[in-house]
Amino acid sequence: MKTFVLASQNKHKAEEIKQILGSDFEIKTMDQVGLSNFKIIEDGNTFEENAAIKAVSVFKKINMPVIADDSGLCVDFLDGGPGVYTARFAGENASDGDNINKLLCELNNVPFEKRSAKFVCVIAFIENSANNINYFKGECSGHIITEKRGTSGFGYDPVFYCEEYDKTLAELGEDIKNTISHRYKALKAFSEFLK
Repeated sequence: MKTFVLASQNKHKAEEIKQILGSDFEIKTMDQVGLSNFKIIEDGNTFEENAAIKAVSVFKKINMPVIADDSGLCVDFLDGGPGVYTARFAGENASDGDNINKLLCELNNVPFEKRSAKFVCVIAFIENSANNINYFKGECSGHIITEKRGTSGFGYDPVFYCEEYDKTLAELGEDIKNTISHRYKALKAFSEFLK
């Protein structure tokens, strides 16, 4: 069994990755390898840069294979914003609600056809050298609607509308969402690479 360390404390994310990669892989969080107090400054300008910063920082500490991901929402009308600032769009300690409210304010009176958006996830993988990083990218396209719909999911899911299902990600439920999400697509590409 191969063991990878996820450059995150998020157990839920580790479980999700293990489900997609399969039983031949063990995914450990930073907590599980003694890095619970290790802080990483994500100051990159792209998802690739931030994923690499996380992967390299953790790899240099533990010298084991590392997976790191960075993801966010890119809205065409906002020139690709909030992008790398997705989680802190409305400020450093903003809640999901704060971020959604700011997004809806920025898109006030913008017609539906100009509200196209995509979620992007980039995974950086380091196996045995910090100078050799492999990247895997996944995208999920949709539109930002004018009000929240649905109760599952998190982040911007209640306002991210998928034409294919005529629902927001928050209305779809985890089972369907996890087959179309940006993270799922990036992980599928990663799992193909591992084969």
